[in-house]
Amino acid sequence: MYIYREVTKRAVIIRKIINNNMKFDRIKGSRLPAEWEQQSNVQLTWPTMESDWGPIFEEVEQCFINIAKTISRYQGVMIVSPNSSIPWKKLSGANCNMKNITTASIPTNDSWARDHGAISLKTPEGIQILDFKFNGWGLKYSANHDNQITKNLFLQGQLSGTYHNMQHIVLEGGSIESDGQGTLMTTTECLLSDNRNSWMTKDEIEEQLKTIFNLNRVLWLSRGYIEGDDTDGHIDTLARFCSPDTIAYVKCYDQEDDLFYYLDEMENELLSWKQENGEPYRLIPLPLPAPVYYEDRRLPATYANFLILNGAVLVPTYNQEETDKEALSALGSFFEDREVIGIDCSSLIKQNGSLHCVTMQYYK
Repeated sequence: MYIYREVTKRAVIIRKIINNNMKFDRIKGSRLPAEWEQQSNVQLTWPTMESDWGPIFEEVEQCFINIAKTISRYQGVMIVSPNSSIPWKKLSGANCNMKNITTASIPTNDSWARDHGAISLKTPEGIQILDFKFNGWGLKYSANHDNQITKNLFLQGQLSGTYHNMQHIVLEGGSIESDGQGTLMTTTECLLSDNRNSWMTKDEIEEQLKTIFNLNRVLWLSRGYIEGDDTDGHIDTLARFCSPDTIAYVKCYDQEDDLFYYLDEMENELLSWKQENGEPYRLIPLPLPAPVYYEDRRLPATYANFLILNGAVLVPTYNQEETDKEALSALGSFFEDREVIGIDCSSLIKQNGSLHCVTMQYYK
C-alpha cells in the first residue's frame, strides 16, 4: 500500500510537470526577485572525487564546508549529492548548524548550482520554479545529470512552488541579474553564443526574457572580459545589482594588465546606462585581483561573484591581502545592514568559477 501511494503521488507530480511544459505566458504581477530579497535556502551541489574536482578534491570540499557552514548561520542550505550521507557527515563534524541543512541524493556531473539550479519567479499565486535547459555552457561539458537536478528536486518534494519545464530555452542563472523591479542585466557574449539559443535573434531572446520574467527592459552588456571564464561572459563575473539603483562591477587599475582594455570599456558602458527614471546608476568598483595562475593558465578571480543572503554578504577572496580587503570594504560600505564575510575561493577558481557560481538561492 505504501509503495502504491508513493507511485501514485509521483505520477500526479509528473502530470503537473507535463501540463506545465513548454508554453509560458506572461503572468500579471509576477517578478524576477532580486537576490537581496528574503530567501528560504541556498542550494549547493556537492563536489565528488569522480568529477573534475578529483585532483584537488580535499581542498575544494573544505571550501564547500566553509560555504555551507557560513550560510547555515543565516538560513537553510539544501545539499545535492549522489550520496547525500557524505556531505551530511562532513558538515556534522564541522559544527555546522544542522537544523538548517537538508540533503537530496541525486546524480550529478559537477557542482555549479547557479547554472543548473532552478530560477524562481514570484507571482501573486506563489513561487514559480522555472527549469531551463542547462547544456554545459554551450556544449563544452557533460550535463546529462545536472540538467535533471531541478526536476528531481521537485519530484522529491525539496522545492516549493509550481514547476514549469522551460527546457526549450537554454538559460543559466549566472547569465542574468535582476533588480527585482523589472530590469534585467545580461551579456551579449553569453546569451547570443552559437551553442545556446542560436535559433533566436537578439530581439527574439529579449522578448522571451520579457515575457517569461514580466520585465520592463533588458540591459545588454556588450563589453567586459575575465580571462579563464569558460561561461562565455556570465554577468555574475562582471557586474551585479546591489540595489535597484546601484551596480558593483570589476575595475582594473593596472594598465599593464591584459584585461585593462576590456574592463575599461565595460566601465564606460556602465557609466552610460540610465535607470528607468533617467538617473545614472551608482557604481561601486571592485578591484580586479592580481593574476592567479594554475597549470600555466590564468584563473577567473573576481570579487563580483559575491552572494547576498538574508543577513550577510559572502565575498570570495583569493589570499591577496590588499585587494581582498578593498573588495570587502567596498561591499561592506554599501551593505551596512548585513555582515560582509570573506570566503577563501582559491580552490574554486581552479575549475573556472567562484562563490556565486556554486550557489543558487530560493525564496519564501
